[in-house]
Order: sequence, then C-alpha cells, then structure tokens
Amino acid sequence: MKVAVLRETNSNETRVGLVPDGVKFLKKKEIEVVVEKDAGLRAGFPDSAYEEQGATIAPDASAAVSGAEVVLKVQPPAVEEVGVFAKGQVLVSSLQPTMNLEIVKALRDAGVTTMAMELMPRITRAQSMDILSSQATVAGYKAVLLGANAIGKFLPMLTTAAGTVRPAKTLTLGAGVAGLQVLATFRRLGAVMEAFDVRPAVKEQCESLGAKFLELDVGDMEDEGGYAKELSEDQHEREMEMLAEAVKDKDIVVTTAQIPGRQAPILITKDMVESMMPGSAIVDLAAETGGNCELTQAGETIDHHGVKIIGPVNLAGTMPFHASMMFSKNLVTFVMEMVNKEDGALNLDFENETIDGTCVTFENEIRNQPTKEALG
Repeated sequence: MKVAVLRETNSNETRVGLVPDGVKFLKKKEIEVVVEKDAGLRAGFPDSAYEEQGATIAPDASAAVSGAEVVLKVQPPAVEEVGVFAKGQVLVSSLQPTMNLEIVKALRDAGVTTMAMELMPRITRAQSMDILSSQATVAGYKAVLLGANAIGKFLPMLTTAAGTVRPAKTLTLGAGVAGLQVLATFRRLGAVMEAFDVRPAVKEQCESLGAKFLELDVGDMEDEGGYAKELSEDQHEREMEMLAEAVKDKDIVVTTAQIPGRQAPILITKDMVESMMPGSAIVDLAAETGGNCELTQAGETIDHHGVKIIGPVNLAGTMPFHASMMFSKNLVTFVMEMVNKEDGALNLDFENETIDGTCVTFENEIRNQPTKEALG
C-alpha cells in the first residue's frame, strides 16, 4: 500500500498530516510513503527528516498522490485542488463537511473516498484516533499563555522584598479536553482557579487539578457522546446569573464550550464584560464557531472597556511541531484500521465503527447523514 502526504496550501495552516516518526512506523508495516516537497517544513520537519525514515519526496501534489491509495492532510483541500485526486483514492483529513459543502460535492463527484477525522466516534477504542482531543490539548495549553501575556500581571503568588504579589484569579468555562488542559496549565503557573461545566460528572476532574468547581443544580447534562446537553430556558437563565457574578473579579477567563456542528453558546454577555476589571482578558476558544463571548471576533483581539477579548483561530496551528506529532499519531493509528492484517492491502470495512463513523463520501455517494441533509 502507498500513502501520500500533502503540503497544506492554506497560508494559516502550519501543521502537517504525517511526521517522520509516522513514516518510520508505516515503513515497518511495509507501507510506502511519498511526501510532497516541504510538506513538513513549517512544522519543523524538513524533507531530509522524512527521507531518513524511508519516505520519497515528490516535487508537487500531483506527483505525490500518483498511485497512492491513501492521502493524508490536515485541512480539507480547496475545490480547485480536488483535481489532483484519482477516483477511489481515500483522503484522510479534517473536513467539517456540513460547513464545506462545495468541497464535499467536488470530492463526491470525483469519486474520492473521504474520511473526516473530526467525526471519529467517541468510543474508548477510538481515543488514539481522536484529532479533536489531541488538538484541544494543544489549544488549551496555548490559551493560558495568551491570557497570561495579555493581562500584564504575574500568575503565581510571589513574596519579594518589594512586598507580596497576589496570584491571578482565573475562570475556565467548559471542562472537556481543552478545559482540563487549561486548568492543568494554570495550575503549573500558580494561578487561583475556578471552573464551570454544566456536567456535574466533571467536578472531580476539575477539583483534582486544584480548581474550585462552580455548581449549578441541573441534573445529568451529559449526552451519550460525552458532550453537554442543551439547557432549558430556565436552566440557562440561572447559568447566566451565576456566571455574571463569577467573572467580575477574574483576571483571565478562558471559554471552551462548543457543540459539534452548531453555533457555540453565548456564556459571556457584553454587560458581563463591562463588569470585569480593566486589564483583564477573555480567551475564547470557541471563536471559530461564533464564540462564547458576545463580543468575540474570530481571529481578532479587541479591547472593550479595558478588557481584552481574544478570539484565536486554529490555535493548535500556532504550535505546529507538537500539534503535528499528535495529529500524525491519530492518522497513523486510523490508517492501520484500513489495512488488511493478512496481506497489507487497503480494506474499507464499514462494519468497523471508526471507518463507518468518519466516512463522508464513497463511490460518488454521500454516506454521512447530516451532510446529506445539509445538501438537501
């Protein structure tokens, strides 16, 4: 079997779908790997590092994918890039199919089989293939650094000859993978932490990291996939009242609440921002899906009444070396799910939950139901 790795053409994307260690693993499985020239350069992986592990370097995307059964990327291809793929090839990448319908149609019409890694089922066996979790870990860590850099204060308590410096007060909204990494990083830096999530089940995890957990009596709010359920109007009103009090004295608020395939919920209103202390900061990790703060602008840092509101886009891409290593591990593990253990050939077994759950297009058809409905 042959696997191709393409260079990302999006100017804001610095990650790569496969790192040299991934090449080493695949070569041991007798899988040929071809990497487009400079595919890993912006992530810190030169062509020579790939060659040392046995990969072949191709001069362009067309040469890289020629004869390959599987193609690895981070971001989906642009519509005009779909032409480099051959009918029957398997593209493995992030896709966000309901938000990229024109790309999905182009891939379907070209007969490309597409695997959207962000659709990976939330089952124990699939954890090592979950790009949302791996990249959320990177985003959670970097969000704390952005917040710390924005406030102009120390995070830990310091006792100096010039007096005692009080630790920064922080609030983390959402205790999924990103939120827990936020708390772990704040803890390393010595900040005082509060955390909130509508799922009471995560209280113990937050407290184990040293955070005070803000409780709202709403019952079991976790769905089968582990995500938070939508609150009723009354529950949401009580949630907002609690958060309005909680944000007032915080130096940094990091928000991480997102709902797959939907607009992010508003948790911080304009009035709440105006109640915060000048010099404080909000880092909104849901910026790309509308934001948890009413004033968030994706890709921008704005100042409202002295409060900085940071709306980072592709935060994982700002740490491309380690983000790519984690992403690559996810993809390599998934590729092996598609390999016949007996003869090493490509085998798309749709009884395999990881393959069935991620497949969007196959043999000129749309297999993913939400995408099919979005196309009408």
